[in-house]
Order: sequence, then structure tokens, then C-alpha cells
Amino acid sequence: MGERVLILSAGVGSGHNSAAEALRLACAERPDVDEVRVLDVLQVSSLLYRDLLSKGYFRLAEGVPWLVEWGYDVSDQPFRRRGPIDPWTRANALPAVREIRRFAPTAVICTHFLPAQLVAGLLLRGALSARTAVVTTDYDYQGLWLVSAFHRFFVAREEGRVQLTTLGLPPDRVTAAGIPVRPVADASPEPGARPMLLVSAGASGGEYAVAVVRQAMRLRADCDVTVVCGRNDELRRDVERLTASRRDRFRVLGYTDAMPRLLREAALFVGKPGGLSASECMAAGLPMVLVNPIPGQEVRNGDYLLEQGAAVRCNTAATIGWKIDRLLAEPGRLQRMRAAASATGRPRAAQQVLSGLLEGPRRPLVVTRDAQKSVLAASEQRVAAADLTGPLALVRLVDPESAGTVALLRRTELDDLRKRSGGRGDEVVLQRSSNRLLARLPWEAQRLQGSILGGDVSLTTTVEPLEP
Repeated sequence: MGERVLILSAGVGSGHNSAAEALRLACAERPDVDEVRVLDVLQVSSLLYRDLLSKGYFRLAEGVPWLVEWGYDVSDQPFRRRGPIDPWTRANALPAVREIRRFAPTAVICTHFLPAQLVAGLLLRGALSARTAVVTTDYDYQGLWLVSAFHRFFVAREEGRVQLTTLGLPPDRVTAAGIPVRPVADASPEPGARPMLLVSAGASGGEYAVAVVRQAMRLRADCDVTVVCGRNDELRRDVERLTASRRDRFRVLGYTDAMPRLLREAALFVGKPGGLSASECMAAGLPMVLVNPIPGQEVRNGDYLLEQGAAVRCNTAATIGWKIDRLLAEPGRLQRMRAAASATGRPRAAQQVLSGLLEGPRRPLVVTRDAQKSVLAASEQRVAAADLTGPLALVRLVDPESAGTVALLRRTELDDLRKRSGGRGDEVVLQRSSNRLLARLPWEAQRLQGSILGGDVSLTTTVEPLEP
């Protein structure tokens, strides 16, 4: 029997589902995967819940962007919210849980923090025995993604990995793999052809997108422009009317599955720095002109691309044309940006995620409630978790067989765990008790032992400090 891979996403924007699709395509390359399924958990929830999470977010981003930025910053602290999922979310998650049980996966990959939280709860209750992975879809790690139980955690860049390990997560569980993208096309700009600008108008939305196209029409540079409006048919018609007199230079598209080829053929991308848009451009070696980013993750994505030298940002629509003209006119500028984009891109991120999960540890990492409080304290105090002392100090339980960390807990939890489970010195023995004895264990100890042991009767672990 091969692997049965379930990929869980949430359709808040298109990026999470695009990453899920990239992972599905990568599964086809592996002979050890027998079956793969992608499930958007919002599609099996109530219509009200789906609309509030998907449409509500973008309406807030458009109408009150300062509130979105505030919410992003407030939720950025790791483990700020602990405990079970709220009742409304739990009720809407029931259909997804039924689908998970029906599919009986051996591996689960989450490309959104909502299913990641759901899967962590299933692991801790012993209701799921599959290997699990959390795959972030922006260049900056954000606190909502961090959950209390998982097998592997994949971030987009090395700085995110360093941030999480500094906060206490064991290095053997966190990997900087990049953001999964669809296979990159082999196409490239034809020699001697006019440079092509690829404008992602659907991502910019409404009036701002029309303003971007108007600026593109004012360009002095000798170039062609392809405008992609996605599934926004009204916007596509508006752009077609606007550019009707320039059909020789402007091509307007709705939704298209030719984006991988267009990314390769373009000389410059104009649009928002969403995690998937940016990672697809970087994988194709395509420089970006960033416009109208959503506060929070898109602004941080843009900061990273600017830092890498792979993008420029326009803070107002009125200067987009002027800025693109200057960029195209500067000798060697576009070539340097293309080289920076290629160096930033991770076209094999999906394959690395699958290898890391399917060939990785079979036991999950469990972060106890008290350990979560210590991780939060380290973040709030702006110190490394290894530097925490006294009742906040953290230790790891390590499985000697795999040399992998299976639990992160406070040092003060060790004595009680030894009394109830066994072990002495630097050892802690986790063992499956009878139902009567298990019922006497505190809830946290039950979750810890049940999720780590799986089908085993016992496991002798060693206690090790955090790596500095």
C-alpha cells in the first residue's frame, strides 16, 4: 500500500488553493503515492461561514485596511490563542472531519492555518494517525499558523525558520522549503521581440486595476502589455473598452491556465505581492512592480522582494507608468532584477515539502499548553526561548531511535510526567496505561502520551535542553 495524501486548503483568495494544486501535481511524480485528494475546507462548510472568511476579508482589506493591519499584528504572536477551536468553527469543521475520516489519509498537508488548527486537534485526540505538515504561503511567518501538534512545519524562507527555532521550535521539525508553485514553463521571451508587461488586474481589483491599466497606456517604452483579469468578467469588459484603441499593443485575458507560460514570456510583472503570485514570479525569474498590497502579509512579502532586489514598489497609481519607463530605460537594471528573482525562486518547493513529510519522522511534535505560554513569553520579551529561566524554561523530549524531538514542554512539567509515566535521570518513559489509569492522568498528559505513542505501548525518551 502506498501513501494516501490529503491536501487541505481554504479558499480565502486563490493562493492557498494554488499551493494545494502544486502539491497535488508534485504527488504525481512520486511512485510511493497511491492516491491524492485536495479538499477546500470552506467548500464543505456553511455558506455564511464561507462568505464571512473569504469575501469578508477582502471587503475589510478594501474598505478599512488599517483594521486588517491591526488584526494581522495582534494575531502575529505565536500561541496567543490557546485551547480548542471556537464552537462555531468546530461546527463548520464537522463536514471536513468526516471527509478526513472517510479518506483515511496516511499524510495530511495543510496550506491554510484553519485546517492546520483542525488537524492538530485531531492528532491530540488520537483521532488521526497520519503524518501532518503545515505549509505557509507567504514569505513572512505569521503567528496564526503555529499549532500545538504537527510532524513537519515548512516556511518560505530561511529567516522564518530562524525565527521559529529561536522561539523554541526544534530545528529538526522546521524547514525553509519555499512556497509550492506549479511547474515552471520552458517558454522564454523571443530574441529581439518587444518586452511584454504582464499586468495582474484581477488581483488589484476594481478601480485601482483600471488606474494601473491607464498608466500602462501612458508608457513611452516600446513594449506590449498583457492584462489578466481572472474571473472578474466585469473588469475584463471595462479593460477591453479602455484599451480598444490600442489592440496592437494590448491583449486582455480573463481566467487562463496559461499563466506559467506567460510568466516565462514576460519581462516584468505588475500586480499585488500575494504569496503565490510572488513565488510564481520568482520561480520563473520574473521581476515585479508591486502595487496596492494588502496590509500585513502582502506588505511584508513586498519588503522581502525589495530586499532581494527582485522588485520595485509603486505607492501611488499615478506614478506607475513613469516608474516602469525609468526601470526599462536604465541599462542592465532589468537583467539584474531578473537574476535576483531567479536566485530567490524555489521552483521545487512542492517536491521538497513532500520529501520532508513522507520521508520524515513518524511521530508528531507536541507542544504542551505550558510550553506554548513560554513560547509566547519569549516572543513578547523579544528573547530566545533557550534564554528563558525559572518556571518558563523549556526542554525537549527526544526519541533516541530517530533522534527527533517529540515534545516541547516546560522543565517544571518533568517531575509530574516522570511520576505518572516512569523514567529517571535524563529519561522519561511514556507508556500506554489501562483505561482506568489513563483516566487518572491530567488531560494534558493524556494528549501528550496518546498522540506521541500512536500504536506503541511505550517509548523511552531523553530530556535535552533547547539548542542555543
